[in-house]
Amino acid sequence: MGINLMSDVFEEGDIIPTMHTCDDKNISPPLRWDSLPERTMSFAILCEDPDAPRGTWTHWIIFNILPSVMELSAGIKNEEKLSNGMTQGINDFGYAGYGGPCPPEGEKHRYFFRIYALDTTLNLSPGANRKEFLRALNENVLDEGQLMGIYGR
Repeated sequence: MGINLMSDVFEEGDIIPTMHTCDDKNISPPLRWDSLPERTMSFAILCEDPDAPRGTWTHWIIFNILPSVMELSAGIKNEEKLSNGMTQGINDFGYAGYGGPCPPEGEKHRYFFRIYALDTTLNLSPGANRKEFLRALNENVLDEGQLMGIYGR
């Protein structure tokens, strides 16, 4: 993984601030990355919780991020199609956009934010689900990176 994915509000392995969870404002955290692999046509980001009681829980799918974009500000609107051309899939809460950490009481879960540099834009409908998103990534990933945060209640 050659892309360093970072946030100004938490570092690798640190606690995700409450404002980015269901216990507060539930807004997406700011993210930035430092690499633009050759032939990148778009970026995509997936956030998942592998520690969820019923298996991996999808918190965010956002794709068709232009290669000129190297950061996302906090609070990306929960809309399928954004004015800048970015598209968001449906999370496991059942809506488009970001749904923050919301683990059961007493448990700390890991949340993996993964970024993918792609050699294409994804031909997916707004509101695509995780399965459709992963299938579309297929052989189009040039490089990737991740940032893991934790959150418990």
